[in-house]
Amino acid sequence: MNDQLSFASDYLEGAHPSILKRLADTNWQKLPGYGFDAISLAAKDKIRQACHAPNAEVEFLVGGTQANAVMIDALLQPYQGVVAANTGHISIHEAGAIEAGGHKVFTLPGHEGKITAAQIAELAADYVADANHDHMVMPGMVYLSQPTEFGTLYTKSELQAIHDVCQQYDMRLYIDGARLSYALACAANDVTMADLATLCDAFYIGGTKCGALIGEAVVIPDPKLLPHLFTMIKQHGALLAKGRLLGIQFDELFKDNRYVDIARPAILYADQIRDCLKQNGYQLYGSSPTNQTFFIIENQQLARLEQQVAFSFWEKYDEKHTVIRFATSWATRKQDVDQLCQLMRELA
Repeated sequence: MNDQLSFASDYLEGAHPSILKRLADTNWQKLPGYGFDAISLAAKDKIRQACHAPNAEVEFLVGGTQANAVMIDALLQPYQGVVAANTGHISIHEAGAIEAGGHKVFTLPGHEGKITAAQIAELAADYVADANHDHMVMPGMVYLSQPTEFGTLYTKSELQAIHDVCQQYDMRLYIDGARLSYALACAANDVTMADLATLCDAFYIGGTKCGALIGEAVVIPDPKLLPHLFTMIKQHGALLAKGRLLGIQFDELFKDNRYVDIARPAILYADQIRDCLKQNGYQLYGSSPTNQTFFIIENQQLARLEQQVAFSFWEKYDEKHTVIRFATSWATRKQDVDQLCQLMRELA
């Protein structure tokens, strides 16, 4: 056993106990495959209710990269590309999966992981105004994350403005919700799942980082938009034959507001960590209000810290300092947070 404290990521544990129990309880049931079992269908209905989108198509995919690759390919024409922040997950941490699928990623400089309606409008207008645009890749879609890679949040007004630009230039709007439960549980958030269903052409509800073993739930508010999505998921190798395994997990996550409630401690513990860092002279890097905390640490302190704590390296700040990330999760324990804060006080 590793006795290091671990704050490296938010998907290091297995799954919420209710999911493990339900998987065990249903283990011997013989159920149809590919998500057509009664439990998966019930889970989809729960998600539709949570999104206030009774007609939405809901599909379960095995992971975030698969969800992004399938949905971007499904929503774009072959001659189109997708617009994202330069720090967006599809831009950096998906090993070129989108480009491998034949679509260019247009990157815009983000501020704390966010891009603006004005930036998107400028890019789209420049394409339209270019006399050679028929020889160029057309921006056909905008990709956002909620929360972003820096743990920041888009406000409802920001999403509305981006939605309006997408409507003006006939672009699709798609949101990666890998950590969506931590956004919904955050007091600073003013965007609901119903808002996402109103403002987006498609989005996904993260499971892997939010209490599930594996899996993400893609929501398409207007099912006529992608009438053959199920077939496209299969074509991309992202369809799980034992679809029940995904359906059971989301059926449990969407009982009694559990999807949001299990994320609340992660926000409280992240706030505790941020307060400790500020009180002890560490400089926060960005203004994340969610479960990810970024800060600047002196390299000698870093060498001592990594002997006792697992964390994520983010980037070099300068010759003597580094930016690192602590991530809390639905499974973070108070005693571990208290111990981490004590260590940071001792290092200061």
